[in-house]
Amino acid sequence: MGPMYLYELTAILLYFAALLTVGILSYRKHLSATDFIIGSRSMNYWLTALAAHASDMSSWLFMGYPAAIFMGGIFKGWAAIGLVTFMFLNWQLVAPKIRIATEQYNSLTFSSFFESRLADTSGTIRIFTAIMSLVFYTIYISAGLVGLGLLLETLFNIEYSIGIFLGILIVIPYVFIGGYLTLAWIDLFQGLFLMCVIIFVPLYILPKIGGWDTMIAEISHKDLTTSLLPDFSAKTLFIIVLEILGWGLGYFGQPHIITKFMGIRHVHEIGKAKLIGMTWMVISLTAATLVGLVGISFFSGGLADSEQVFIEMVKETFHPFFIGLILCAVLAATINAMSSQVLVLSSSLTEDFYKRIFRKTASAKELLIVSRAGVIIVALIAFLIAYGKLSTIYSLVLYAWSGLGAAFGPLLLLSLYSKSINKFGAWAGILLGGGISAVWPYIGKHIPIDIPMIVPAFIISFLSIVIISKLTETPKARPLKSL
Repeated sequence: MGPMYLYELTAILLYFAALLTVGILSYRKHLSATDFIIGSRSMNYWLTALAAHASDMSSWLFMGYPAAIFMGGIFKGWAAIGLVTFMFLNWQLVAPKIRIATEQYNSLTFSSFFESRLADTSGTIRIFTAIMSLVFYTIYISAGLVGLGLLLETLFNIEYSIGIFLGILIVIPYVFIGGYLTLAWIDLFQGLFLMCVIIFVPLYILPKIGGWDTMIAEISHKDLTTSLLPDFSAKTLFIIVLEILGWGLGYFGQPHIITKFMGIRHVHEIGKAKLIGMTWMVISLTAATLVGLVGISFFSGGLADSEQVFIEMVKETFHPFFIGLILCAVLAATINAMSSQVLVLSSSLTEDFYKRIFRKTASAKELLIVSRAGVIIVALIAFLIAYGKLSTIYSLVLYAWSGLGAAFGPLLLLSLYSKSINKFGAWAGILLGGGISAVWPYIGKHIPIDIPMIVPAFIISFLSIVIISKLTETPKARPLKSL
């Protein structure tokens, strides 16, 4: 191993030593599944804010999204605007109600909440929810592994397949350290670190490429958009609406984000958490947009893999020690998201399959063991998907994001705001929302307009819940108390 690799490795080891310190200081001996899954609802507003947002972005923030800007110009920033808009609505519409409702029903997962809310004693909602979670989260987690594999390949010339396996070895101990609360403290540390990095890098490189005017000129020279609104045609406005909805609607159905709302200590602190979290999000996405724009000028001759724009800029600009330290931010973003996703999915397998179907009288210790076994199983399935490297990080994340959003988002909103839905509507909504998302790439290619999969899937899921609930008789949904 050459001196350059030693510098990078030293920086990464120092970073992980800092993370280990955070983990040890925040560690508590978890005695129950409630501790492991949602931290006994004891998080303060800083933890809730950064955990919700840092676990959201993944390597998409550093690799997938800047690549879209790099290839399409400023116009692609509407994806970020859609995310910001709908995450704000998530804080407003979902966070307070889901925190109160899940405590009322003593629910630790989406499916247990839906089951209690809709009086579904058959267990069908749990099974459908767990199936959709398994399908789309394994794809989501595999996207993170692809990012880790590419990063380790770039940093140390490690073979891609070995890189994604090392990614699993990095993520699993995070979840094993202590579950929800420890991960939240790590998310807080890493969220602040990656925000600083993604702000610093493009602002440091911008003067080196000639400043803002030179960058804009280069973007124009490549016939990429230099404006969010290049014209006022109906077609452009329609594309903008689809771009906003295509990403934004997904926020209502992401269990790894929604469960962060469930863990806050006091409902009245949600307003403070929202302010902190949204500020972090706006700054980070603005900086990520700038990464893509700066990359257009920095790589005026083009780049073989656009998803490497941030990594390659860093490699060509900084000393190897700082390369390792800066790229720890990509590791941080990826690990944050993957660990939260693995935790949610393994929790679903524990609560929805094992406890509900096989062992209703299982002890807390037994459930904790099963949760951790679920972590290993999920990680191995994701490894197999990532190994095939079937698609880009951007596409994998969009596919999984859309599937989860369409399967769960409409039902969550209606469960919180409607008194007239029932379990039959819920079954249809979950299956149609997730199913249409799953097959839309094959249907959509026959449609002349590029419609994001979540838009038709979300609408059909929402309507099916309402219509089928009206067509079927009782049992009606159990009303929420004082929401």
